[in-house]
Amino acid sequence: MYIVQIASECAPVAKVGGLGDVVYGLSRELQVRGNHVEIILPKYDCMRYDQIWGLTKVYDDLWVPWHGGAIHTSVWHGEVYGLHCYFIEPHSQDNFFNRGGFYGYLDEVRRYTFFSKAALEFLLKSNRRPEIIHCHDWQTGIVPVLLYEVYKDAGMWDQRICYTIHNFKHQGVTGMDVLWLTGLGRPEYFMRYEKMRDNFNPGAVNLMKGGIVYANFVTTVSPHHAWEARSTDQGFGLGPTLQTHQVKFDGVLNGIDYDVWNPEIDGYIPSRYNVDTIQDKYGNKEALRNRLMLRNDYKPIIAYVGRLDMQKGLHLVRHTLFYCLEQNRAQFVLLGTSPEPHINAYFWQLKHHLNDNPDCHLELSYSEELSHLIYAGADMLIMPSMFEPCGLPQMIGLKYGTVPIVRAVGGLVNTIFDRDYSDKPVEERNGYVFHQTDHAAIESALDRAIGLWYLFPDQFRTLMQNGMRYDFSWNHPGARYLAIYDYIRHK
Repeated sequence: MYIVQIASECAPVAKVGGLGDVVYGLSRELQVRGNHVEIILPKYDCMRYDQIWGLTKVYDDLWVPWHGGAIHTSVWHGEVYGLHCYFIEPHSQDNFFNRGGFYGYLDEVRRYTFFSKAALEFLLKSNRRPEIIHCHDWQTGIVPVLLYEVYKDAGMWDQRICYTIHNFKHQGVTGMDVLWLTGLGRPEYFMRYEKMRDNFNPGAVNLMKGGIVYANFVTTVSPHHAWEARSTDQGFGLGPTLQTHQVKFDGVLNGIDYDVWNPEIDGYIPSRYNVDTIQDKYGNKEALRNRLMLRNDYKPIIAYVGRLDMQKGLHLVRHTLFYCLEQNRAQFVLLGTSPEPHINAYFWQLKHHLNDNPDCHLELSYSEELSHLIYAGADMLIMPSMFEPCGLPQMIGLKYGTVPIVRAVGGLVNTIFDRDYSDKPVEERNGYVFHQTDHAAIESALDRAIGLWYLFPDQFRTLMQNGMRYDFSWNHPGARYLAIYDYIRHK
Protein backbone atom coordinates (compact mmCIF):
# COMPACT_ATOMS: atom_id res chain seq x y z
CA MET A 1 0.00 0.00 0.00
CA TYR A 2 1.23 3.53 -0.80
CA ILE A 3 0.71 5.78 2.23
CA VAL A 4 1.56 9.46 2.68
CA GLN A 5 1.63 11.04 6.13
CA ILE A 6 1.10 14.82 6.26
CA ALA A 7 2.03 16.28 9.65
CA SER A 8 3.60 19.24 11.40
CA GLU A 9 6.01 17.01 13.36
CA CYS A 10 8.05 13.85 12.96
CA ALA A 11 10.65 12.68 15.48
CA PRO A 12 13.55 13.13 15.68
CA VAL A 13 13.84 15.94 13.11
CA ALA A 14 10.85 18.04 14.20
CA LYS A 15 9.54 16.99 17.58
CA VAL A 16 7.69 19.07 20.16
CA GLY A 17 5.51 16.39 21.75
CA GLY A 18 3.92 12.99 21.29
CA LEU A 19 2.70 13.82 17.77
CA GLY A 20 6.27 13.62 16.46
CA ASP A 21 6.82 10.23 18.10
CA VAL A 22 3.57 8.85 16.67
CA VAL A 23 4.23 9.97 13.09
CA TYR A 24 7.71 8.43 13.20
CA GLY A 25 6.76 5.24 15.07
CA LEU A 26 3.66 4.48 13.00
CA SER A 27 5.41 5.23 9.70
CA ARG A 28 8.27 2.93 10.57
CA GLU A 29 5.90 0.12 11.57
CA LEU A 30 3.93 0.51 8.33
CA GLN A 31 7.16 0.42 6.32
CA VAL A 32 8.42 -2.67 8.16
CA ARG A 33 5.17 -4.37 7.16
CA GLY A 34 6.02 -3.87 3.48
CA ASN A 35 4.16 -0.65 2.66
CA HIS A 36 5.61 2.32 0.80
CA VAL A 37 5.48 5.27 3.22
CA GLU A 38 6.32 8.92 2.61
CA ILE A 39 6.08 11.79 5.09
CA ILE A 40 5.47 15.45 4.17
CA LEU A 41 6.64 18.07 6.68
CA PRO A 42 7.33 21.81 6.74
CA LYS A 43 11.01 22.70 6.20
CA TYR A 44 11.60 24.45 9.52
CA ASP A 45 14.89 26.29 10.01
CA CYS A 46 15.11 24.80 13.53
CA MET A 47 14.85 21.13 12.51
CA ARG A 48 17.47 18.59 13.52
CA TYR A 49 19.25 18.63 10.16
CA ASP A 50 21.88 16.26 11.57
CA GLN A 51 19.16 13.57 11.62
CA ILE A 52 18.40 13.88 7.89
CA TRP A 53 20.47 11.96 5.35
CA GLY A 54 20.92 13.09 1.74
CA LEU A 55 18.82 16.26 1.92
CA THR A 56 18.31 17.33 -1.69
CA LYS A 57 16.01 19.73 -3.49
CA VAL A 58 13.77 17.56 -5.69
CA TYR A 59 11.11 20.00 -6.88
CA ASP A 60 12.09 23.62 -7.35
CA ASP A 61 9.21 25.11 -9.26
CA LEU A 62 6.04 24.38 -7.30
CA TRP A 63 3.63 27.30 -7.46
CA VAL A 64 1.04 26.91 -4.71
CA PRO A 65 -2.25 28.79 -5.32
CA TRP A 66 -2.74 31.19 -2.42
CA HIS A 67 -4.93 34.23 -1.80
CA GLY A 68 -5.75 34.78 -5.45
CA GLY A 69 -2.12 34.41 -6.52
CA ALA A 70 0.54 31.76 -5.98
CA ILE A 71 3.60 31.28 -3.75
CA HIS A 72 6.79 29.86 -5.23
CA THR A 73 7.76 26.77 -3.22
CA SER A 74 10.60 24.25 -3.21
CA VAL A 75 10.36 20.67 -2.00
CA TRP A 76 13.30 18.81 -0.49
CA HIS A 77 13.79 15.11 0.09
CA GLY A 78 15.85 13.36 2.74
CA GLU A 79 15.87 10.12 4.67
CA VAL A 80 15.22 9.97 8.41
CA TYR A 81 16.34 6.55 9.64
CA GLY A 82 15.19 4.94 6.41
CA LEU A 83 11.92 6.90 6.11
CA HIS A 84 11.37 9.03 2.99
CA CYS A 85 10.59 12.59 4.08
CA TYR A 86 9.63 15.56 1.90
CA PHE A 87 10.04 19.08 3.26
CA ILE A 88 7.94 22.02 2.04
CA GLU A 89 9.87 25.31 1.73
CA PRO A 90 7.81 28.35 0.68
CA HIS A 91 9.63 31.42 -0.68
CA SER A 92 7.48 34.31 0.47
CA GLN A 93 7.62 37.40 2.63
CA ASP A 94 5.46 35.57 5.19
CA ASN A 95 8.55 33.54 6.10
CA PHE A 96 6.28 30.77 7.40
CA PHE A 97 8.86 28.26 8.68
CA ASN A 98 12.06 30.28 9.27
CA ARG A 99 11.38 31.57 12.75
CA GLY A 100 13.63 29.64 15.08
CA GLY A 101 10.71 27.68 16.60
CA PHE A 102 7.96 25.29 15.63
CA TYR A 103 4.84 26.81 17.18
CA GLY A 104 3.63 29.88 19.03
CA TYR A 105 3.05 32.49 16.32
CA LEU A 106 0.07 34.75 15.72
CA ASP A 107 -0.38 33.54 12.13
CA GLU A 108 -0.35 29.84 13.06
CA VAL A 109 -3.48 29.08 11.02
CA ARG A 110 -2.05 30.72 7.88
CA ARG A 111 1.22 28.82 8.26
CA TYR A 112 -0.35 25.39 8.46
CA THR A 113 -3.18 25.90 6.00
CA PHE A 114 -0.53 26.96 3.49
CA PHE A 115 1.50 23.85 4.36
CA SER A 116 -1.60 21.65 3.89
CA LYS A 117 -2.37 23.23 0.53
CA ALA A 118 1.27 22.94 -0.58
CA ALA A 119 1.42 19.25 0.41
CA LEU A 120 -1.59 18.44 -1.80
CA GLU A 121 -0.28 20.62 -4.62
CA PHE A 122 3.02 18.73 -4.47
CA LEU A 123 1.24 15.36 -4.66
CA LEU A 124 -0.81 16.59 -7.62
CA LYS A 125 2.01 18.17 -9.63
CA SER A 126 4.56 15.42 -8.97
CA ASN A 127 1.96 12.86 -10.04
CA ARG A 128 2.01 11.06 -6.70
CA ARG A 129 -1.19 9.16 -6.08
CA PRO A 130 -1.09 7.49 -2.67
CA GLU A 131 -3.90 5.15 -1.80
CA ILE A 132 -4.02 6.64 1.72
CA ILE A 133 -3.29 10.13 2.98
CA HIS A 134 -2.97 10.15 6.77
CA CYS A 135 -3.03 13.61 8.33
CA HIS A 136 -2.78 14.72 11.95
CA ASP A 137 -4.28 17.31 14.33
CA TRP A 138 -5.74 20.73 13.54
CA GLN A 139 -2.65 21.77 11.55
CA THR A 140 -3.69 19.47 8.69
CA GLY A 141 -7.45 19.39 9.33
CA ILE A 142 -8.10 21.29 6.10
CA VAL A 143 -6.39 18.57 3.99
CA PRO A 144 -9.55 16.38 3.68
CA VAL A 145 -11.61 19.48 2.85
CA LEU A 146 -9.22 20.60 0.11
CA LEU A 147 -8.89 17.10 -1.31
CA TYR A 148 -12.62 16.55 -1.76
CA GLU A 149 -13.62 20.10 -2.68
CA VAL A 150 -10.66 21.08 -4.91
CA TYR A 151 -8.11 18.38 -5.72
CA LYS A 152 -10.58 15.59 -6.44
CA ASP A 153 -11.67 17.40 -9.61
CA ALA A 154 -8.04 18.14 -10.53
CA GLY A 155 -7.17 14.45 -10.77
CA MET A 156 -6.89 13.17 -7.18
CA TRP A 157 -10.22 11.37 -7.12
CA ASP A 158 -9.07 8.01 -5.79
CA GLN A 159 -7.26 9.02 -2.58
CA ARG A 160 -8.70 8.17 0.84
CA ILE A 161 -8.01 10.07 4.06
CA CYS A 162 -7.48 8.90 7.62
CA TYR A 163 -7.41 11.84 10.07
CA THR A 164 -5.93 11.39 13.56
CA ILE A 165 -6.66 13.82 16.40
CA HIS A 166 -4.02 13.81 19.11
CA ASN A 167 -5.32 16.78 21.11
CA PHE A 168 -8.89 18.08 20.95
CA LYS A 169 -8.04 21.20 22.92
CA HIS A 170 -6.41 22.92 19.94
CA GLN A 171 -8.79 22.95 16.96
CA GLY A 172 -7.68 25.69 14.59
CA VAL A 173 -10.68 27.96 15.14
CA THR A 174 -10.24 30.94 12.84
CA GLY A 175 -11.95 33.52 10.67
CA MET A 176 -13.55 33.05 7.25
CA ASP A 177 -10.52 34.51 5.47
CA VAL A 178 -8.97 31.03 5.48
CA LEU A 179 -11.57 30.05 2.86
CA TRP A 180 -10.34 32.77 0.48
CA LEU A 181 -6.65 32.14 1.21
CA THR A 182 -6.91 28.47 0.24
CA GLY A 183 -9.17 28.94 -2.76
CA LEU A 184 -12.17 27.26 -1.16
CA GLY A 185 -14.26 30.45 -1.14
CA ARG A 186 -18.05 30.00 -0.94
CA PRO A 187 -18.56 30.94 2.74
CA GLU A 188 -22.31 30.36 2.38
CA TYR A 189 -21.50 26.68 1.64
CA PHE A 190 -18.62 25.98 4.05
CA MET A 191 -20.06 27.99 6.95
CA ARG A 192 -23.01 25.66 7.33
CA TYR A 193 -23.17 23.82 10.66
CA GLU A 194 -22.78 20.42 9.01
CA LYS A 195 -19.59 21.59 7.21
CA MET A 196 -16.84 23.72 8.81
CA ARG A 197 -18.70 26.20 11.01
CA ASP A 198 -17.52 26.12 14.62
CA ASN A 199 -20.08 24.54 16.94
CA PHE A 200 -20.14 27.56 19.28
CA ASN A 201 -19.09 30.55 17.18
CA PRO A 202 -21.27 30.89 14.06
CA GLY A 203 -18.77 33.35 12.55
CA ALA A 204 -15.74 31.06 12.87
CA VAL A 205 -14.27 28.25 10.80
CA ASN A 206 -13.11 25.17 12.71
CA LEU A 207 -10.34 23.32 10.84
CA MET A 208 -10.49 20.23 13.05
CA LYS A 209 -14.23 19.97 12.52
CA GLY A 210 -13.64 20.22 8.78
CA GLY A 211 -11.23 17.29 9.04
CA ILE A 212 -13.79 15.20 10.94
CA VAL A 213 -16.59 15.96 8.46
CA TYR A 214 -14.57 15.31 5.29
CA ALA A 215 -12.18 12.47 6.26
CA ASN A 216 -13.05 8.89 5.35
CA PHE A 217 -12.06 7.76 8.84
CA VAL A 218 -11.20 9.63 12.04
CA THR A 219 -9.18 8.28 14.95
CA THR A 220 -7.91 9.49 18.26
CA VAL A 221 -5.09 7.99 20.24
CA SER A 222 -6.82 5.59 22.65
CA PRO A 223 -10.19 3.81 22.84
CA HIS A 224 -11.16 5.43 26.15
CA HIS A 225 -10.31 8.91 24.90
CA ALA A 226 -12.52 8.29 21.87
CA TRP A 227 -15.42 7.74 24.27
CA GLU A 228 -14.40 10.82 26.34
CA ALA A 229 -14.20 13.04 23.26
CA ARG A 230 -17.61 11.90 22.03
CA SER A 231 -19.44 11.84 25.35
CA THR A 232 -17.79 14.29 27.79
CA ASP A 233 -16.34 17.80 27.80
CA GLN A 234 -12.99 16.39 26.66
CA GLY A 235 -14.13 16.80 23.06
CA PHE A 236 -13.90 20.56 23.74
CA GLY A 237 -17.15 21.21 21.89
CA LEU A 238 -16.74 18.66 19.10
CA GLY A 239 -18.74 15.92 20.85
CA PRO A 240 -21.91 16.50 18.75
CA THR A 241 -19.87 16.38 15.52
CA LEU A 242 -18.22 13.12 16.62
CA GLN A 243 -21.63 11.69 17.50
CA THR A 244 -22.89 12.55 14.03
CA HIS A 245 -19.89 10.84 12.43
CA GLN A 246 -19.43 8.07 14.99
CA VAL A 247 -19.61 5.28 12.40
CA LYS A 248 -16.24 6.44 11.07
CA PHE A 249 -14.65 7.36 14.45
CA ASP A 250 -12.56 5.11 16.69
CA GLY A 251 -9.69 5.13 19.17
CA VAL A 252 -6.39 3.42 18.34
CA LEU A 253 -3.89 3.23 21.18
CA ASN A 254 -0.49 4.69 20.34
CA GLY A 255 2.60 2.52 20.59
CA ILE A 256 6.15 3.16 21.76
CA ASP A 257 9.40 2.37 20.01
CA TYR A 258 11.10 -0.53 21.79
CA ASP A 259 14.29 0.11 19.81
CA VAL A 260 14.53 3.33 21.84
CA TRP A 261 12.73 2.48 25.09
CA ASN A 262 14.04 -0.90 26.16
CA PRO A 263 16.17 -1.59 29.26
CA GLU A 264 17.76 -4.62 27.57
CA ILE A 265 19.52 -2.46 24.96
CA ASP A 266 19.34 1.09 26.37
CA GLY A 267 22.67 2.84 25.81
CA TYR A 268 21.82 5.65 28.25
CA ILE A 269 21.70 3.46 31.36
CA PRO A 270 24.68 1.88 33.14
CA SER A 271 22.96 -1.40 34.08
CA ARG A 272 20.87 -3.20 31.45
CA TYR A 273 18.22 -5.72 32.47
CA ASN A 274 15.08 -7.58 31.44
CA VAL A 275 12.10 -9.21 33.13
CA ASP A 276 14.24 -12.17 34.27
CA THR A 277 17.21 -10.09 35.50
CA ILE A 278 15.17 -7.37 37.13
CA GLN A 279 17.51 -7.19 40.13
CA ASP A 280 19.99 -5.42 37.81
CA LYS A 281 17.58 -2.47 37.68
CA TYR A 282 18.92 -1.38 41.08
CA GLY A 283 22.30 -0.50 39.59
CA ASN A 284 20.43 2.28 37.77
CA LYS A 285 18.77 3.41 41.00
CA GLU A 286 22.20 3.85 42.55
CA ALA A 287 23.44 5.71 39.46
CA LEU A 288 20.38 7.99 39.52
CA ARG A 289 20.97 8.85 43.17
CA ASN A 290 24.62 9.61 42.48
CA ARG A 291 23.75 11.76 39.47
CA LEU A 292 21.13 13.80 41.36
CA MET A 293 22.94 13.77 44.74
CA LEU A 294 20.13 11.98 46.56
CA ARG A 295 20.63 10.24 49.89
CA ASN A 296 21.47 6.54 49.60
CA ASP A 297 18.68 5.19 51.79
CA TYR A 298 16.23 2.29 51.88
CA LYS A 299 13.35 4.13 50.21
CA PRO A 300 11.51 3.94 46.90
CA ILE A 301 12.04 6.69 44.33
CA ILE A 302 8.87 8.18 42.86
CA ALA A 303 9.30 10.08 39.58
CA TYR A 304 7.45 12.50 37.34
CA VAL A 305 8.69 12.87 33.75
CA GLY A 306 6.85 15.17 31.38
CA ARG A 307 5.68 18.62 30.44
CA LEU A 308 4.79 20.93 33.32
CA ASP A 309 1.33 21.80 32.09
CA MET A 310 -1.97 22.20 33.96
CA GLN A 311 -3.29 19.29 31.85
CA LYS A 312 -0.85 17.04 33.72
CA GLY A 313 -2.38 17.65 37.16
CA LEU A 314 0.42 19.83 38.53
CA HIS A 315 -1.33 20.40 41.86
CA LEU A 316 -1.15 16.62 42.41
CA VAL A 317 2.48 16.46 41.24
CA ARG A 318 3.35 19.12 43.81
CA HIS A 319 1.32 17.36 46.48
CA THR A 320 3.11 14.07 45.79
CA LEU A 321 6.47 15.79 46.24
CA PHE A 322 5.60 17.18 49.68
CA TYR A 323 3.75 14.03 50.69
CA CYS A 324 6.90 11.98 50.02
CA LEU A 325 9.01 14.35 52.08
CA GLU A 326 6.58 14.78 54.98
CA GLN A 327 5.92 11.05 55.30
CA ASN A 328 9.67 10.39 55.00
CA ARG A 329 8.88 7.13 53.17
CA ALA A 330 9.93 7.97 49.61
CA GLN A 331 12.23 10.15 47.51
CA PHE A 332 10.93 12.28 44.66
CA VAL A 333 12.47 13.14 41.27
CA LEU A 334 11.00 15.44 38.62
CA LEU A 335 12.18 16.06 35.05
CA GLY A 336 10.29 18.58 32.95
CA THR A 337 9.83 22.11 31.75
CA SER A 338 6.82 24.27 30.99
CA PRO A 339 5.76 26.34 27.97
CA GLU A 340 4.14 28.71 30.51
CA PRO A 341 6.55 31.24 32.11
CA HIS A 342 4.56 31.49 35.36
CA ILE A 343 4.62 27.70 35.83
CA ASN A 344 8.36 27.58 35.15
CA ALA A 345 8.88 30.40 37.65
CA TYR A 346 6.87 28.56 40.30
CA PHE A 347 8.84 25.34 39.94
CA TRP A 348 12.18 27.22 39.95
CA GLN A 349 11.08 28.78 43.24
CA LEU A 350 10.23 25.31 44.52
CA LYS A 351 13.60 23.99 43.36
CA HIS A 352 15.50 26.73 45.24
CA HIS A 353 13.41 26.11 48.35
CA LEU A 354 14.20 22.38 48.31
CA ASN A 355 17.72 22.62 46.96
CA ASP A 356 19.44 21.12 49.99
CA ASN A 357 16.94 18.34 50.61
CA PRO A 358 18.68 14.98 50.03
CA ASP A 359 15.38 13.22 49.26
CA CYS A 360 14.24 15.16 46.21
CA HIS A 361 15.53 16.66 42.99
CA LEU A 362 13.79 18.88 40.43
CA GLU A 363 15.46 19.01 37.01
CA LEU A 364 13.72 21.84 35.15
CA SER A 365 14.86 21.07 31.64
CA TYR A 366 14.55 18.21 29.20
CA SER A 367 17.34 15.67 28.89
CA GLU A 368 16.87 12.53 26.80
CA GLU A 369 19.75 10.84 28.62
CA LEU A 370 18.43 11.67 32.10
CA SER A 371 14.88 10.62 31.19
CA HIS A 372 16.14 7.11 30.38
CA LEU A 373 18.05 6.94 33.66
CA ILE A 374 14.97 8.07 35.62
CA TYR A 375 12.71 5.46 33.99
CA ALA A 376 15.33 2.80 34.76
CA GLY A 377 16.23 4.00 38.27
CA ALA A 378 12.86 4.99 39.76
CA ASP A 379 10.54 2.53 41.50
CA MET A 380 7.27 4.28 40.67
CA LEU A 381 6.03 6.87 38.18
CA ILE A 382 3.13 9.28 38.72
CA MET A 383 0.75 10.54 36.02
CA PRO A 384 -2.09 12.41 37.77
CA SER A 385 -3.37 13.95 34.51
CA MET A 386 -6.55 16.00 34.23
CA PHE A 387 -6.84 14.60 30.69
CA GLU A 388 -4.47 12.33 28.78
CA PRO A 389 -5.47 11.28 25.25
CA CYS A 390 -2.96 8.42 25.25
CA GLY A 391 0.15 8.98 27.36
CA LEU A 392 3.56 7.49 26.64
CA PRO A 393 5.37 7.74 30.02
CA GLN A 394 3.21 5.05 31.64
CA MET A 395 3.97 2.62 28.80
CA ILE A 396 7.68 3.41 29.00
CA GLY A 397 7.54 2.99 32.79
CA LEU A 398 6.02 -0.48 32.40
CA LYS A 399 8.80 -1.58 30.06
CA TYR A 400 11.40 -0.44 32.61
CA GLY A 401 9.67 -2.12 35.56
CA THR A 402 8.74 1.25 37.05
CA VAL A 403 5.23 0.94 38.49
CA PRO A 404 2.81 3.63 37.21
CA ILE A 405 0.43 5.45 39.55
CA VAL A 406 -2.14 7.11 37.29
CA ARG A 407 -5.47 8.88 37.20
CA ALA A 408 -8.25 7.04 35.33
CA VAL A 409 -8.47 9.16 32.17
CA GLY A 410 -7.87 8.63 28.45
CA GLY A 411 -5.22 6.15 27.43
CA LEU A 412 -4.24 5.59 31.06
CA VAL A 413 -7.48 3.61 31.44
CA ASN A 414 -6.50 1.40 28.49
CA THR A 415 -2.97 0.66 29.71
CA ILE A 416 -2.83 0.62 33.53
CA PHE A 417 -4.84 -1.88 35.58
CA ASP A 418 -5.03 -1.46 39.34
CA ARG A 419 -3.30 -4.12 41.42
CA ASP A 420 -6.05 -4.23 44.03
CA TYR A 421 -9.28 -3.34 42.22
CA SER A 422 -8.99 -4.27 38.54
CA ASP A 423 -11.20 -6.99 37.09
CA LYS A 424 -8.17 -8.21 35.10
CA PRO A 425 -6.51 -11.49 36.14
CA VAL A 426 -3.91 -10.90 38.86
CA GLU A 427 -1.00 -11.54 36.50
CA GLU A 428 -2.23 -8.76 34.16
CA ARG A 429 -2.45 -6.05 36.82
CA ASN A 430 0.41 -3.60 36.46
CA GLY A 431 0.00 -0.44 38.55
CA TYR A 432 -2.23 1.78 40.68
CA VAL A 433 -5.20 3.84 39.54
CA PHE A 434 -7.16 6.64 41.24
CA HIS A 435 -10.17 8.59 40.00
CA GLN A 436 -10.72 11.92 41.73
CA THR A 437 -8.56 15.05 41.41
CA ASP A 438 -8.14 15.79 45.12
CA HIS A 439 -5.22 15.11 47.45
CA ALA A 440 -6.93 12.21 49.21
CA ALA A 441 -7.30 10.29 45.94
CA ILE A 442 -3.63 10.31 45.01
CA GLU A 443 -2.59 9.76 48.64
CA SER A 444 -4.65 6.58 48.70
CA ALA A 445 -2.90 5.24 45.59
CA LEU A 446 0.53 6.31 46.88
CA ASP A 447 -0.08 4.65 50.23
CA ARG A 448 -1.01 1.37 48.58
CA ALA A 449 2.04 1.43 46.30
CA ILE A 450 4.55 2.52 48.95
CA GLY A 451 3.05 0.09 51.47
CA LEU A 452 3.50 -2.84 49.09
CA TRP A 453 7.09 -1.77 48.36
CA TYR A 454 8.00 -1.86 52.08
CA LEU A 455 5.84 -4.70 53.40
CA PHE A 456 5.71 -7.16 50.50
CA PRO A 457 8.78 -6.60 48.29
CA ASP A 458 8.30 -9.92 46.49
CA GLN A 459 4.76 -8.94 45.50
CA PHE A 460 6.00 -5.51 44.37
CA ARG A 461 8.61 -7.21 42.20
CA THR A 462 5.88 -9.41 40.67
CA LEU A 463 3.90 -6.25 39.88
CA MET A 464 6.98 -4.80 38.16
CA GLN A 465 7.39 -7.96 36.09
CA ASN A 466 3.70 -7.99 35.15
CA GLY A 467 4.21 -4.55 33.60
CA MET A 468 7.40 -5.54 31.77
CA ARG A 469 5.59 -8.37 29.99
CA TYR A 470 3.09 -6.06 28.28
CA ASP A 471 3.57 -5.33 24.60
CA PHE A 472 2.83 -1.69 23.81
CA SER A 473 4.97 -1.63 20.68
CA TRP A 474 3.68 -0.30 17.36
CA ASN A 475 2.84 -3.86 16.31
CA HIS A 476 -0.84 -3.78 17.37
CA PRO A 477 -1.66 -0.18 16.34
CA GLY A 478 0.16 -0.75 13.03
CA ALA A 479 -2.11 -3.70 12.27
CA ARG A 480 -5.19 -1.69 13.30
CA TYR A 481 -4.31 1.24 11.04
CA LEU A 482 -3.71 -1.07 8.09
CA ALA A 483 -7.16 -2.55 8.68
CA ILE A 484 -8.65 0.98 8.69
CA TYR A 485 -6.79 1.89 5.50
CA ASP A 486 -8.00 -1.28 3.82
CA TYR A 487 -11.57 -0.59 4.92
CA ILE A 488 -11.69 2.95 3.50
CA ARG A 489 -9.88 1.90 0.32
CA HIS A 490 -12.64 -0.51 -0.55
CA LYS A 491 -15.55 1.41 0.87
